[in-house]
Amino acid sequence: MKPMESNWYKEIWTLDIQNQSWVEDTGRQVDFIIDKLHLKGGERILDLACGFGRHSLELARREFSVTGVDITSAYIRFAKEKSQEEGLCANFLCCDIRELQFDQEFDVVLNMADGAIGYLENDTENQKIFSSVSKALKHGGKHFMDIMNGSYADRHFPCRLWEAGKRCLTLSEFEWNVKTRTMLYGQLDFEYGQPILKPNICEGNPIRLYTLSEITGILSSLGMNVIDSYADFDGTPSSDDHIQLLVCSEKR
Repeated sequence: MKPMESNWYKEIWTLDIQNQSWVEDTGRQVDFIIDKLHLKGGERILDLACGFGRHSLELARREFSVTGVDITSAYIRFAKEKSQEEGLCANFLCCDIRELQFDQEFDVVLNMADGAIGYLENDTENQKIFSSVSKALKHGGKHFMDIMNGSYADRHFPCRLWEAGKRCLTLSEFEWNVKTRTMLYGQLDFEYGQPILKPNICEGNPIRLYTLSEITGILSSLGMNVIDSYADFDGTPSSDDHIQLLVCSEKR
């Protein structure tokens, strides 16, 4: 695979993403967040890189006050329309996370399905996402992130993985640059009932991956403590042999 342009994260997103197999798990993921962050209902939640609003809308249906932020205008239009149709308490903003000016306004901040962590051009720019998280949180507020595990990449990349969803079969391909700590991620989807030719993924999204140790250090420098970490939404403890890394933290 060859890497896409450095600003790929501004260009590639479409509403076709709603057909991805992992979208089917949204309700269970929200259940997990509510349980692990001990949410009572009514908390103010900021959903960063919210996409088309799948977590924001589900949380709003459960009577949380939600603000979703994403850089893709089509996603924000869709989320606003859904929120208005359902009469939900959800606000959606189309902007770059780095431009946010929230200051100790939220009880919870989310970065789901990567939440743009590692998507930006270099470590300095990626650090600005973590800074936005810390600044937006009230003292005692909680952060939850769902990212890919850099320690897993060290052990297991390059590799290919298949996932069977309700609507399609998804092939994910992963390459790994140890020096830059950057993954190349490519994906192909195959609708059931359609013939499959030999897969050839030509381009990949360059994403900076982080280990739990790195995340712990970054958050600590911003006045936050990691309180737990998991390998999946079943609550399996995180490890170097799991590709997913879920991290719960709290602002001091």
